[in-house]
Amino acid sequence: MKPVNPALAATFSPPVMEARRWLAGISFPPERPLINVSQAAPVDPPPEGLRQAIADAALNRPEAHLYGPVLGNSDLREAVAEEFSDAYGGKVQPAQVAITQGCNQAFCAVIQTLASAGDEVILPTPWYFNHKMWLDMQDIRAVPLPCGQGMLPSPEQAKSLIGPRTKAIVLVTPNNPSGAEYPAELVGQFYDLAQETGIALILDETYRDFDSRPDAPHDLLTRPDWDQTLIQLYSFSKAYRLTGHRVGAIITSVERMDQVEKFLDTVAISPSQLGQIGALWGMQNLRQWVAGERLEILARKDATMAAFAELPGWRLKSVGAFFAWIEHPFDLPSNDLARLLVRNAGVLALPGTMFTPDDDPTGAKHFRIAFANVDGADIAQLAERLVNFQP
Repeated sequence: MKPVNPALAATFSPPVMEARRWLAGISFPPERPLINVSQAAPVDPPPEGLRQAIADAALNRPEAHLYGPVLGNSDLREAVAEEFSDAYGGKVQPAQVAITQGCNQAFCAVIQTLASAGDEVILPTPWYFNHKMWLDMQDIRAVPLPCGQGMLPSPEQAKSLIGPRTKAIVLVTPNNPSGAEYPAELVGQFYDLAQETGIALILDETYRDFDSRPDAPHDLLTRPDWDQTLIQLYSFSKAYRLTGHRVGAIITSVERMDQVEKFLDTVAISPSQLGQIGALWGMQNLRQWVAGERLEILARKDATMAAFAELPGWRLKSVGAFFAWIEHPFDLPSNDLARLLVRNAGVLALPGTMFTPDDDPTGAKHFRIAFANVDGADIAQLAERLVNFQP
């Protein structure tokens, strides 16, 4: 096959798809079914009311089957602007909001407005692998920023990594893969650093609806001219179970939106109409339901903390939103152990090597546990299988 883009060819394969291939040829008896903690995407459909709203639109709204505005429908942009203004105590205008085909596309779009081949973007490690993949595909260097105590990145260390070709720092909070919730003060320090050095701060808050803190997780939207430094990303997939409809959002300056529009028009023309209709209905009608979902996830977080506190040899490094970052007690690297966990324990989890640079030894010592789709009983069963696991 010729030719092949060398940057794309050199990019690693999608980790979740690779993990699913480990299941080939393995059967799991009814008395010990597979415990799948590899992916956080909700497996249940949206609430019936939201599904009905989408069905009604599909049947009765002709415009739901046509191209829409490249930057998203005005009613959804307005709702996002109002929601983020209220939640963060700042002021977001609808013109500062774009709707995208999922949050991954939102990240890709803003990177295209910021950087080109040979530039650099700082990613705390462990990183979200799709962020790293997109940077690799664009021949943009991902500069790793190792996290320290509590799986938190250091602004001082980040400052030492900024060079003439650095264009942005990316923070994901609550974090994927570690689950760590970045304190408001820490997020503010990264904002100050980005503002001081003239780079962008990309803040991915895909999991903001499941943050354990009752108040706003940062104050960045209250700061003067915030949109000249901050680019905020959001996903509707987790809160409203709209993963298959692909609806995300970008919040940034109107000037940058001009560049975002070019990218989105080229790769998708417009976001999914039915997905946007569902997202808007969810924002307008499911506030209490989402609050209940948040409490359930926080209960699973507590169950995970309790389970690993009693698990000899395994160490819980951080936990939050849908994820736990755990250190295993074995001499084998996590990428080898992951396959053995499937065969010997009936557990599918992603190894830390999927979230770290190849030369980072911490990846080999850790796993990401995604508990969004396992309840308290499943978490207890997971702990039992891990305590009895032998490679």
